Amino acid sequence: MLSESFPKDSVALVTGATGYTGRVLVRKLVSLGVEVRVIARQSSKRGDLEALPVAWFVGDVFDPAVVAEAVKGVNYVFHVAAAFREAKIADETYRKVHVDSTRLLAEAAVKEQDFRRFVHVSTVGVHGHIDEPPADENYRFAPGDIYQETKAEAEQWIRNFAKSHSLPLAVVRPAAIYGPEDKRLLKLFKMSIKPVFPLFGKSKGYYHLIHVDDLTDIFITTALHKNAEGEVFIAGNPEPTKLLDIAKNIAGGLNSGLPIFLRLPVWPLFVIAAICETLCKPFGIEPPIYKRRVAFFTKDRSFNTSKLQHVLQYQYTHSVEAGLVSTAKWYKEAGWL
Repeated sequence: MLSESFPKDSVALVTGATGYTGRVLVRKLVSLGVEVRVIARQSSKRGDLEALPVAWFVGDVFDPAVVAEAVKGVNYVFHVAAAFREAKIADETYRKVHVDSTRLLAEAAVKEQDFRRFVHVSTVGVHGHIDEPPADENYRFAPGDIYQETKAEAEQWIRNFAKSHSLPLAVVRPAAIYGPEDKRLLKLFKMSIKPVFPLFGKSKGYYHLIHVDDLTDIFITTALHKNAEGEVFIAGNPEPTKLLDIAKNIAGGLNSGLPIFLRLPVWPLFVIAAICETLCKPFGIEPPIYKRRVAFFTKDRSFNTSKLQHVLQYQYTHSVEAGLVSTAKWYKEAGWL
């Protein structure tokens, strides 16, 4: 829930604006009277953003010329852009989108006379597996794949740069993002309304969610709140939720009847996933199953998110229960379920 507003004539640059979270953020910034600029590739689908008063800078977020032009005269940068895990993406692309872009944006922003805040969007994935949940912002880094490795590298770089160059910075590490229009967790919603919901391994199945509406409000809050400067915030709901309870909320909200929860051994899936990845990756084919997707069912992802409330007095808009039900109903109305 927002409690502060942007100064008059504020100019903000958003990267990753045509992605799921970026689109929601851009709409909010425009509604708040902010002059919004975005960097987007020529191939990016602009959708409803095309009708908004947004200045488009066409090109890659790691292109020095594009970044230099886009950052001129801005007061805020929301660096949301990310390269999502796909078999066809080379490791070097992750480094360019996450690390190189961060360096270019920060070096350009620090030169601006009236620059106020750089909001760097990282991920809870930088922590890797949580041995003793819940983890807070000071928990050790242990990234588990190239996506997490380059996100960790980018965050560490900009935090060091901010200290040595007096860049006003706030870092946000989102948990699992969900909400209307999202497709990344759509499979979980589909599983929840089937007769049987599989639970693999012996974990308790804790999963930490954040509604996209709350997450984008958190981005804006960290841009405006004086206490956010120089800080890192894990953005997740106050409490984690078990996968079993997520499925119950979704099924109950749609009156589809609760599924039967069937616990199965996980090792056969890991073997199948490893084989699929090995065979598919050289050809740039998306494997039907990934090791990380299998791990989704085996790891307890639980975080201490109290810093948002203690330092920024942030008040959540969506409870997990209400957010899951409203999202499920949106999927249903859209014909996705």
